[in-house]
Amino acid sequence: MKRVQSSFDVAVVGGGHAGIEAALMGAKLNKKIALITLSKSALGRMSCNPAVGGLAKGQMVREMDVLGGVMARAADYSGIQFKILNRSKGRSVWSPRAQVDKRKYELFVTNLIFSNPHIKIIEGEVIDIIEKSGLVTGVILRDGSRIFSRTTIMTCGTFLNGLIHIGERKARAGRMGESGAEGITSALTLRGLVCGRLKTGTPPRLVNNSIDWSKTNPVSGDKLPTPFSYNTQSFSPPNITCHTTKTGYECKQIISENLHSSPLYSGDVLGVGPRYCPS
Repeated sequence: MKRVQSSFDVAVVGGGHAGIEAALMGAKLNKKIALITLSKSALGRMSCNPAVGGLAKGQMVREMDVLGGVMARAADYSGIQFKILNRSKGRSVWSPRAQVDKRKYELFVTNLIFSNPHIKIIEGEVIDIIEKSGLVTGVILRDGSRIFSRTTIMTCGTFLNGLIHIGERKARAGRMGESGAEGITSALTLRGLVCGRLKTGTPPRLVNNSIDWSKTNPVSGDKLPTPFSYNTQSFSPPNITCHTTKTGYECKQIISENLHSSPLYSGDVLGVGPRYCPS
């Protein structure tokens, strides 16, 4: 691969939710942006249960909207069910949440990125930073390319030394089928930065016709849904029903007899963080 050397106002490392917001905000300021990602096809991709908002997180999305972010508008465009959580309690703990169509969400944000003339998308893995007189002046890619910038924003997220546990099997990855970011973690720790590990549990994927839906409890969204973005007009999204279940005794027995196979209980997962996927 040809090694390149380019210069930008801002280099954003990572094309997830934070990287998208950082790149678009820099573009609004008419800055020349390099958005460096492992894969152009994975920009803005949602993981696990595709939801936006929820307790505490919903307020953050609203705050980002006020500051000019795009996540709220993307959620309003792609949402399939909207609900204000905790309505039975005081208003201080009400929180907006949307279940979204992850493909429509991804399409919305990638269109914004690809159509923005201020943003150049660079495929590659950042493995080190470039320093000069104690300041970060750019990054180095695995192929040896050097991207120089006045400002560098690291939004590597969960891909940093990503490790997936499937029962007793482990695989280094960012998401299933996608490589993680290996080199940059050691480069940062060698410079004195402290890195930790968060853990989440991914819900299983079930085949629709394998479920007896009559034994589940249907849960719809709000009849009068509230959009996330303060700029959304003419809001009338779909209201696709979710379903809840309760664990029976037989299921509990199977889980209890196989806890030793779970990395959360065997000691393989040592990081701190939520006990289950926060979405």
